[in-house]
Amino acid sequence: MTTPNVAASERIAIRGLLGAVNADLEAPIRPEWERAAWAAPRSVYVPHRIYLGDELETCDRAKAPEEWMRAVYANDSVVTQVNDGEDPGDGERWASSSASAPSIVFRMLRMLDVHDGHTVLEIGTGTGWNAGLLSSVAGPENVTTVEVDPALASEARKRLRKEGLATHALVGNGAEGHEGNAPYDRIVATCSVRSVPRPWLTQVKPGGVILTPWESPWICYGLLRMTTDGSGTASGRFFPYSAFMLMRQQRTDLRIFRDVVRDEHQPDESTTTLPPWRVTGDDLAAQFAMGLQLRDVWWTWHDNPMGGVASRLWVATTDAASWAAVDWDGRSDDQFTVWQHGPRRLWNEAEAAYAWWALHDRPGPERFGLTVTATGEAPWLDTSDQPVPTPG
Repeated sequence: MTTPNVAASERIAIRGLLGAVNADLEAPIRPEWERAAWAAPRSVYVPHRIYLGDELETCDRAKAPEEWMRAVYANDSVVTQVNDGEDPGDGERWASSSASAPSIVFRMLRMLDVHDGHTVLEIGTGTGWNAGLLSSVAGPENVTTVEVDPALASEARKRLRKEGLATHALVGNGAEGHEGNAPYDRIVATCSVRSVPRPWLTQVKPGGVILTPWESPWICYGLLRMTTDGSGTASGRFFPYSAFMLMRQQRTDLRIFRDVVRDEHQPDESTTTLPPWRVTGDDLAAQFAMGLQLRDVWWTWHDNPMGGVASRLWVATTDAASWAAVDWDGRSDDQFTVWQHGPRRLWNEAEAAYAWWALHDRPGPERFGLTVTATGEAPWLDTSDQPVPTPG
């Protein structure tokens, strides 16, 4: 492994970034990871074309080197691909791959607890920076990284090879892991999952660690750290950090008026006293608890949908079979009109989920855990013998 000849201006940028990361974390970066940050500068791995701002405007290193360098060494994520690599032309741009914010990168590396000689499987190579950092500590021959996008995988492999790292950089479906180099001491994902892929359970040594970002259709939020017991079961706790792009194999593309609501639907009408923003607002703990209970339910807001309604919250199942709408007239904060259609009364379920969360002292993600077996997943609160209720 080579250590890049870092220019003076970039040394300043790296020091500044490490300072910003240390300010974000509860404890200083461990010395081996700080050495890794110098051995694998972020600028070596971030592509020369990135996308900035809400509009995802193109920033090219050759045309705007200072702007590019500022983005690379900011303690923030950087979008590195849009529209799964397809040219959007004049159409809408959406982020499909990014370099994660350095603070969450180093937080996850600490949680992963990697040491020299550990074998590591990374799901989601992306730019290759995380694989470069892992290789610096575990040894490049001990790191396997899998990327579903062939173009991203190819570019990351070139960057790793250019740095003299013989890391195993492969194209593949991360949900399947990689049996060829198993078993691993650690599996880490750089994309979120809604369900832990079962092949991961059998590819980790007994006592090994699985660390993955987590999301539900309700909210993208949280990290899950589990240990395996050697019998196909893993269990562990959630942590209140991160929002990552969802694993491509678990994506859903749903829209209320395209996929769910139909003109012929005749919903039932009722009222509620639960403000809809209580379950979709700034309280991430509430949203996390809702998502853990309502594992197949998502939501979206519709402003000014019709006369007399200021805002409408839609909730629906991912199979598009059931939906509910909660209307706010812009004046009353203690009663709302509810419309529900389908075999499930989704707003009733949402009310019950919120009431359960409030009854248990409004726990945050760190009080929740998950046990995964070959046949299912069981969320729990505080201890595995206190199951989280789920509908049905």
